[in-house]
This record gives sequence, structure tokens and C-alpha cells, in this order.
Amino acid sequence: MRARSSRRGAGTGPTVTARRIIRLNYGFQLLFNLLWWMPVFYAYQKAAGLSDGQIFGIQSIYYVAFCLFEIPTGLIADRIGTRNCLLAGAVVMTAANLAPVVSASYTGFLVHFLAIAAGRSLTSGAASAYLYDGLRAEKCDEHYLRAEGTARALGLVAKVVCWPLVGPLMVVAHPAPYVLSAASAAGSLACAVALPRLAGARDGTGKTDGEHGGGAFLRDAGAALRCVASSRWLALVMVQGVAIFTLSRICQVNLFQPILLDHGIAEASHGSVMAAMTVAEAVASARPQWLSRRLSPVAWVSVLSLALAGSLAAMTFGGPWAVVALLCLFAAATGFAYPIQRKLVNDAVPTHAPRATLLSVESIVDRAVCALAAIAAGAYLAAGRLDALLWHSALATAVLLGAFQLLLRSGVVKRESPGRGVRPAEPGGTRAGAADRPGTARNRARKPL
Repeated sequence: MRARSSRRGAGTGPTVTARRIIRLNYGFQLLFNLLWWMPVFYAYQKAAGLSDGQIFGIQSIYYVAFCLFEIPTGLIADRIGTRNCLLAGAVVMTAANLAPVVSASYTGFLVHFLAIAAGRSLTSGAASAYLYDGLRAEKCDEHYLRAEGTARALGLVAKVVCWPLVGPLMVVAHPAPYVLSAASAAGSLACAVALPRLAGARDGTGKTDGEHGGGAFLRDAGAALRCVASSRWLALVMVQGVAIFTLSRICQVNLFQPILLDHGIAEASHGSVMAAMTVAEAVASARPQWLSRRLSPVAWVSVLSLALAGSLAAMTFGGPWAVVALLCLFAAATGFAYPIQRKLVNDAVPTHAPRATLLSVESIVDRAVCALAAIAAGAYLAAGRLDALLWHSALATAVLLGAFQLLLRSGVVKRESPGRGVRPAEPGGTRAGAADRPGTARNRARKPL
């Protein structure tokens, strides 16, 4: 009876192993992404004697390195197993955060950001792939959407709580932000060690039964490219996600301060605005099931992307308080959209395809477009055309999504799900055709994890 209780049916909630996977994933995602130095890294590097050219030059190198590292790390995850890849990423991240403590110089910060790029690329696809495969192995995949969203929300809440402490801690010990970041990464390593091994996972040699190396990386790369080429649905879902990632990244990182300053909001208030946005995103990320099931997940991603674009365009009209409200609305739409988009991509990956590699391909596309958008944003800002940038970003998003919906409704691209050509799960976890059956995901969606 005990053995059976650990593998309960889907109608009674997640199994014991599934709950363990979910909780350890929460811990890993929170600690791995808790970068205490984020609010002060610019001032920290300036105090270390770096010029603006050196600081932003390192950032440019970081984005390029991230894209390049995504190619081999996705393949590595599919060779050695996603759990092992999470372990490697946590080790690299721990060492990366200690680099500025050892050497607070241009070389030290360059090594720091290159190692950050390597560590994050090792986990960017592997973490989501492990969670998805782990829950599916336990027949609890209907809990994936909420687990992914809650993990993101907890990480955002942790930042709101911890970032205000950075200033006082630096007075006590100047390198404190980097030491604490290294300690957090070490905590994520402990979570990764505690994660259960998945049934059928690859061992430390990178081989599974019947697999004997020799061109293994090339086979996985070829398999990933064939999946994208042969599945119009997978390719289209990946492209749809570009709008979300690019808009959210450009607004919340590159344009956040220029927008506030343009509306007369002093720098002293920027931290409070960022905290409010983070809370809005965290709440939305934790509750994607609040969205109505009358729309499919792919439709919701399009609607939320348009909400992001509309919020940007509306900022050209509003005053300071309106802009703050629109930024919070922007953050909430981002929070809802991310876990839904992530599940759409995971559902579109064929069952036996190299999942982590394909998720890395998606990340490469997102960041490559984001890099081009950042260059364009810099040109607009240099010309003093912030309002034009916001409007053109909104229009470009509308055109992209219009083309996406046209392809979808024309029948050229058909919706698929987990390699079976069926419709993806709804935001609350319901699959098409299962909504009216007792004990289905719709009836379980609001049960606590």
C-alpha cells in the first residue's frame, strides 16, 4: 500500500516523488538566480576603476557568449542528463560569483560574466527539461505549468526581499553582494544533488542503453535541427515566444530607466518602481491558471504579447503615475505569459527528441533577436526618439503576431502536442476533449501542490 501511495493517480494530486521534484526545483531556481550584485554591479565596477566603455563592452561580450554557449550546453544536457547539467551549472555559477572577489579588475569582471554566461546556459534548457520530464515520468505533467510559474514567482519575491539589503551589507563588507551570490549558487548545488534521478536518464558517461558514443553530439544536433525543420508547429511556437522575451528584456532592462527619467521620475524612486513591477510579475507567474480557459494557450500568449506592446505604446501618452501603472501591467502580462509559453514549447517537442537541445535553440533565437533589438534601442535613444521606439516596437509585435495568427488560421500550420498532433494543455492544465471528464486537470487545477 505504501508503494502505491507514492505513485498515486493523477486525480489525487502529485505523487511523493513529483512533489519532491517540484520543491527542489523551487529551491534550485530561487537560489541559482538570486544574484545579490545585480542592483549594484554598475556602481561596483565603477568603484573598481572600470570606465563606461569597459563596463558596457563586457555586457556586449556577455550576450554574445551566452548565445555561443547555448549551442554546446544544450547538447551536453542531452548527453550527460539534465540533472548532471544542473549540477555542472551550479558549480560554474558558484565559481563565477567569486571571481570579482578574487580580482576586482577588468579581467576579473570579464571572467565573471563569461562564467555567468556558461553557468546560465548550462541550466537554461536543462532545468525546464528536467522538471517537464520528471513530472511526466510520474504522470503528473498537468502540474508542470503551475510548478514552472511558481518557481519563477518565488525567485522574483526573493529578489524583492533581498535586494534592498545589498546597500547596508556592502557598508559592512564591500564584496558582500558577490559572496552572498556565491553562497546562493552553492545552495542551488545542494538542491541539484538532492534531485532524484529520472528513470531512463543518462548516466555519467553520457550513454544510455544501446548508445555507444561516437558522434553523439552531432547526432543530437542533427536530431534537434530535424525536429525544428519537420515540425512547423514547434518552429512557429518558438517564433511566437520571441515577442515576449524581446519586449520584456528590452523594457525591463534597457528601457526601464530611460522611460522613468523621460517622465520625470527621479532615480531615488526607481528601486520602488522595480519592486512593484517584480511583485506584479511574481503574482502573475504563480497563478497562470487565473486565465480563462475560453482561449487556448497559444491564443493567450498572443493576447499577452499584444498587451505588452500596447502597454509600451500607451506609455507615450501617460504621466508619471500612469507610466508606473503601465509598467506594472507590463510586468504582470510578462508573468502570465512566460510559464504558458514555456509549456507550449515543451508540449511541442516530440517525445524522444533531445529536449534540452531544442530549448537551447529557442533561447539562442530569443537572445539573438534581443541583441539586435538592443542595438536598435541604443540608436533610437541616442537620437532622442524614445516615443518612436516604443511605438515601433508595438507595431512590429502586432505585425509578427498577425502573421502568426494568419498562418495558424490558414491551416498551413496545425497544432500539435507531445509528439501526437493533439492540442496542447490549457493554461489550467486541461487537455482538449478532457474538460468534462471527472478527475481531469480542470477539476484539479486549483488544488494546492
